[in-house]
Amino acid sequence: MITVYGEGRGFRVVWLLEEMGLAYQLRPVDLLADVQQDKEFIAVNPAGYIPALQDGEVVMVESVAIMEYLLARYGALGLAPAAQDPDFAAYLQFLHLGEAGLALPAYIGVVSGGRVAAGEPNAGAQVGREIFESRLGLVRRQLARHPYLAGAAFTAADISVTYALEFASRTGVCALQEPELAYVARTTGRAGYVRAMQVCSGTRAWAERVAAAQAG
Repeated sequence: MITVYGEGRGFRVVWLLEEMGLAYQLRPVDLLADVQQDKEFIAVNPAGYIPALQDGEVVMVESVAIMEYLLARYGALGLAPAAQDPDFAAYLQFLHLGEAGLALPAYIGVVSGGRVAAGEPNAGAQVGREIFESRLGLVRRQLARHPYLAGAAFTAADISVTYALEFASRTGVCALQEPELAYVARTTGRAGYVRAMQVCSGTRAWAERVAAAQAG
């Protein structure tokens, strides 16, 4: 049985598993508690961050690496073009851009938020947001050409980037514009996403709180 430890970026992994139709279990990890006391989890990932994956004797961390492993190990099922496919380069680029170019700087923007004593904007938050916006330009350019980031078909790259866009939107790092909103509506309308949100109760509760706050 495949076990996914933790939500957060682990949502990417759960969504992919739902799209692939693989059996798995989600094991919650509470990072707000003393995670070092969670002996089962720390045995899997001594660094103490999520997500982590255990698949038999295989143990992995890093959400995008886990996604690549699952696709290679169990078959892409149309979720990743072959290396010879003309769409492969775009697929690979946006699969990794979803974390390195988008989610990471968005996270920096969140954790560096607030203001320094003099009342000036936090420099770290500003840099994180600027990096995110610049990389978002690559997404916007691709969406002007194709409905999905690797081309005409939905792939795991869309899972990677959609997670980052929703994270940035929910945390206030960036207000998504119409092209991204239409794109996110397409990707999150998939049955695999809906099932993943049902499984990931923490992610679902967070999204509902943000939606309620924005509506109010």
